[in-house]
Amino acid sequence: MNWTYKIPEQGMTVTDLLKTEWGLGKKTVHELRMEKGVRLADGTEPRWQEPLDKGTELTVTTPEAESPYRPNPSIEPEILFEDEHFIIANKPKGLATHPNDNHQDDTFINGLIAYVQQSGGSYIEHIHRLDQGTSGVLLLAKHPIAKNVMDRMVEQKLVQREYEALVKGLVRGQSGTLDFPLGRDRHHATRRRVSPNGQSAVTHYQVINRADGRSLLHLTLDTGRTHQIRAHLSHVKHPIIGDELYGGPPTEDGEYFLHAFRIAFLHPFTGQQIDIESKQ
Repeated sequence: MNWTYKIPEQGMTVTDLLKTEWGLGKKTVHELRMEKGVRLADGTEPRWQEPLDKGTELTVTTPEAESPYRPNPSIEPEILFEDEHFIIANKPKGLATHPNDNHQDDTFINGLIAYVQQSGGSYIEHIHRLDQGTSGVLLLAKHPIAKNVMDRMVEQKLVQREYEALVKGLVRGQSGTLDFPLGRDRHHATRRRVSPNGQSAVTHYQVINRADGRSLLHLTLDTGRTHQIRAHLSHVKHPIIGDELYGGPPTEDGEYFLHAFRIAFLHPFTGQQIDIESKQ
């Protein structure tokens, strides 16, 4: 796969671009060098340590890669955004994001690998995950360089993710921050709990509406721990409606009300501001 990229700063070298700007690992950088994966617009290979003019156009060829997932064309993903680097898809409730082993084929990513294979692709990997019962926007990479770069952006908090949750009780105040470390619950295989020895976890919330003993919240994450929103809201006695694992009142269909409704970031390869929303 080839794509073009313009040097964003005067004097940047190819090495600067790959190691500093994109944060690629030694293995990937070595593969690009050995396979002559970076070329100038005229097809010649640049000197990797030579400063380049701002706007210099490079052609990048990604190393061959293949995801191990079994395709399942019966799972048809709703695509909200797609280019040669990323897909943003709308995951429905009830589907796991990815399989637990390479034999499983009933997850959202099994449908996505079938989708990319239809256009000749062979690679798809999720940047973040959504719990099986959570619906909404899911960001995925279409090649390993995009995966590497976006993982780094998530670590640097350059990807904004917003969620909507309907919770039990009338939340006081209009906004707040839940800053409680999370660890595994010794009494349950999958549940998480607030623990002083757990990993740092920070969730910000804003109250959108209150009615009938419930509150509608918008939430953003500084961290992305497993079950973070669900565990934090349960800890402050406002569990998500339907989330019985965390003490929420049951619903008729057994589902809980948590939806990833927005994702936004500055595209690392095009400079375009990406801002995608999904209505529940």
